[in-house]
Amino acid sequence: MTNTGVTLCAIFRVPSEGLPAFRAYEDAVLPLLGDHGAKLQRRLRSDDGATEIHVIWFPTASSIETYRADPRRQAVSGLFSASGAVAEVLTVADV
Repeated sequence: MTNTGVTLCAIFRVPSEGLPAFRAYEDAVLPLLGDHGAKLQRRLRSDDGATEIHVIWFPTASSIETYRADPRRQAVSGLFSASGAVAEVLTVADV
């Protein structure tokens, strides 16, 4: 059986005053995906910039955990907290 990986849909809702911190966080952590075998398939932003959606593919469930535990990601986690963003992460599949 072929491993099809795991696809996540992450929805971020960010208050306007938190947008600079959120964007700085994303600029720091999105480049790390490749180090974990993951691919950012889509990155979408609402017209007002307050909602961002990422569709991310990971080769395995364990690669999601290693990405989340990456010390470089942890080092900038304060930016996410400071942004006031609320995240919803869903495991999704093509239909």
